[in-house]
Amino acid sequence: MLALLWVGLLLAPGAWARSLSTVEQIRDTHAKVTELWQGLRRRWGEGLGDNTSLHACCAMQPSRSLQPGQPHVTGQVLFRQLQPGAGLDAYFDLEGFPEEMSGLGRPIHVHHFGDVSQGCQAAGGHYNPLSVPHPGHPGDFGNFRVRDGRLRRLRANLTAALSGPHSILGRALVLHAGVDDLGRGGDPASLEHGNSGPRLACCVVSLCPAELWGNLQHRRGQQRGGGEGQAS
Repeated sequence: MLALLWVGLLLAPGAWARSLSTVEQIRDTHAKVTELWQGLRRRWGEGLGDNTSLHACCAMQPSRSLQPGQPHVTGQVLFRQLQPGAGLDAYFDLEGFPEEMSGLGRPIHVHHFGDVSQGCQAAGGHYNPLSVPHPGHPGDFGNFRVRDGRLRRLRANLTAALSGPHSILGRALVLHAGVDDLGRGGDPASLEHGNSGPRLACCVVSLCPAELWGNLQHRRGQQRGGGEGQAS
């Protein structure tokens, strides 16, 4: 659908003014695609009534190119977006971290390609459709504190989305071995990826049944009072 929108805009008479710079052309096209996409989503939502929520999941697995001695982290990440334009909720549940990582933050980011067949390196760089510095990319989720070999965290109202022209569906989610400096490192790499270190594990974000999120809410309700999911 988005590909057709792009082609239509490119072929439209007068779509590109010769006086516009390349950056202005990109911004102009992005604004038009966003407007068209939002209109389609509104019409789609009207046809479905109130059932416009989207759910996605990502089964994290160790990178196939993992270096010897690196931890083998596995687990699941769930996403929920209640309606188009709403913030994204995400629950991260990963395990397999060594004891020396306890108390430290480990970054998780969305990367451009949904290719993890040859290891997490195949996922490319951060997903950055607007060409802005890190940590302003959709899917720059920051650092997550590890406790007792496990990372559990619910984060609400993230700026990433499951719908629209900048959807993260079909893209890779990557766990890194270092600490994200959040663009404050003072070097070019900091503004590209936060000097987050090697890629430990990854997965591809895909649509999944809403029942998975419902099951999560049920489990968290049973665990209330035990401190589950409070690591940051």
